[in-house]
Amino acid sequence: MSRTGRTRRADQTEEVVRLVHDVLGADVVGVYAHGSAVQGGLRPHSDIDVLAVVRSRTTAALRRALVDGLLTLSGSCAAADTVGGAGGARPVELTVVVASDVRPWRYPPLCEFQYGEWLREAYERGETPAPGPDPDLAVLITAALRGDAPLAGPPPAEVLDPVPHDDLRRAVADGVPELLAELASDTRNVLLALARIWLTLTTGEIRPKDAAADWALTRLPAEHRPVLAHARAVYLGAETERWDGLLPRVRAHAAHVVTEIERRRPRPR
Repeated sequence: MSRTGRTRRADQTEEVVRLVHDVLGADVVGVYAHGSAVQGGLRPHSDIDVLAVVRSRTTAALRRALVDGLLTLSGSCAAADTVGGAGGARPVELTVVVASDVRPWRYPPLCEFQYGEWLREAYERGETPAPGPDPDLAVLITAALRGDAPLAGPPPAEVLDPVPHDDLRRAVADGVPELLAELASDTRNVLLALARIWLTLTTGEIRPKDAAADWALTRLPAEHRPVLAHARAVYLGAETERWDGLLPRVRAHAAHVVTEIERRRPRPR
């Protein structure tokens, strides 16, 4: 990535942090980077992943203010007068948690707010995300702790409890049904996410999507490799995202990977 590209991404992250502080004010405990930015660097299709920890519950009005701000900062729809706007901006995934909901740790954790581009249409219709249980927070918090990349506030280890290994494994497995529901509409990301889940359940590691795909490709039967290889290549910007020729293989590939995941699913307590 060029120096200009890196500067644009850094400035976009700063805009997200500024929005969090503008909306939530003194209630903010800390803001932390996670995801590709702290796991080997952003790829062409990587999101900017940010986790914010706050002291108390938000209101619907505050959550709507976050949504409205992010609709102008995130992705190709970013306004031209924002940093990197008019197509130069990356998608943003912002997650907000209340400190007392995640420390002391318990499962499943409660998510106070989440914005992601996959929900843009709902947000543009006026929907506002509500708090609710979110097993995936186990992965986000683990990634934030391992990345140790505060954007504001103290180091994450001073704010967040480590997630027990068993809960991390439960969380990634519990997210599979929701992913499969989006297989047709978000094919690339779902395939890469399934590869990451398979890897995490097998090794306990959390790796970038392309690294997880590399790992999975060496373990897949030959007939299931082309689908994941294409998803990886698109993620890295090496191929155009066209699924026409591979579409008949997508569900068979996903079914094979889900079988591998289920073999490793933690037993109920």
